[in-house]
Amino acid sequence: MTSATAPAAQAPLTAAWSDPKRYLWLLGLVVPLIPVIGWGLAEATGLGVMWWFGPAFVFGVIPLLDMAIGKDSANPPDSAIEWLEQDRYYRWCTYLFLPLQFASLAFACWMWSSGDLAVLESLGLALSVGMVGGIAINTAHELGHKRKQAERWLSKIALAQTGYGHFFIEHNRGHHVRVATPEDPASSRMGESFYAFLPRTVWGSLKSALHLEKVRLGRMGKPFVSVHNDVLNAWAMTIVLFAALTVIFGVEILPWLAVQAVVGFSLLEVVNYLEHYGLLRGKREDGRYELTRPEHSWNSENVASNVFLYHLQRHSDHHANPLRRYQALRAYEDLPELPSGYATMIVYAYLTPVWRRVMDPKVLAHYGGDVTRANIQPRKRERLLAKYGSSGGARPASARR
Repeated sequence: MTSATAPAAQAPLTAAWSDPKRYLWLLGLVVPLIPVIGWGLAEATGLGVMWWFGPAFVFGVIPLLDMAIGKDSANPPDSAIEWLEQDRYYRWCTYLFLPLQFASLAFACWMWSSGDLAVLESLGLALSVGMVGGIAINTAHELGHKRKQAERWLSKIALAQTGYGHFFIEHNRGHHVRVATPEDPASSRMGESFYAFLPRTVWGSLKSALHLEKVRLGRMGKPFVSVHNDVLNAWAMTIVLFAALTVIFGVEILPWLAVQAVVGFSLLEVVNYLEHYGLLRGKREDGRYELTRPEHSWNSENVASNVFLYHLQRHSDHHANPLRRYQALRAYEDLPELPSGYATMIVYAYLTPVWRRVMDPKVLAHYGGDVTRANIQPRKRERLLAKYGSSGGARPASARR
């Protein structure tokens, strides 16, 4: 197959097919236990550095697992999709994340309030809790796309830890509409560092979410400041959560709650940074952008990071079928592919020269050597044109229609 619309490595259409990753999805429940695992390691070894287990696990262990296990591009047969979508086992793999998430947050607050931790140990715990909160946003992402009202509320609950409830609005009604365009605050541009992208996407996403809710409520004839405002009621969940934890554990936990929240939503945004870097939807003759296609997302088939992130790395199929549940997302051939899984690529994104050395040539190759067809950071446009020129090369197979 050469078309980007054709699934790759499709499994045989047999009634005996079973999901080889079925029980691997339970590994996602290890993530909310990160702070508790760090405590256990610290107790067992007497080493305070073990409170930093979260960053070590996300940026060290998972990349090593990606390298050791490799990739899997196999798809379920078409005949199994409906069964996969209806099997409630997969939903409980995400539902159970939430009680574990908040139990570990309460545990961390207890440790911060106990006075038993040195400052660096408390900071390591805050970063570990932030890893949980950031990956919880991915769980919220999975739930927030579903039609069931209960799952949409669970999505907002999962976002309460990081104070990023407006993501529920902006991602579904903003990002999915504007993805891979200069107007999308969550689509990074070629030549844009993560450190330039972060304030742009945080502020732009916030403004967009508030605007989208203002428009929606206006059409309904309801006031902006009301219980019907999904941005405000999501933020209210954070206020209630933080207030309850403060009453229980004391005001000394507030700085650490703030640190973990910033770490958590920054982890989300670095994932946003790498998902669409430099990719651009073309414009039609009427001036409107073409429809979103599979080649407008970077993908990865590394097994370990896909299991921990509920197939988020099959990002093209997610944008094509946003209601599709994670276990049924498909791999495709001839699409933009990252050199490794998200965990490794996040480390590259933090190291700007490494990121550009790895990813700028991949963007250029995807567009057949014609850098003008990429989504370019305006301030870097002249520099990139001078560096790469415009060969006007043939379009890659993944971009042809």
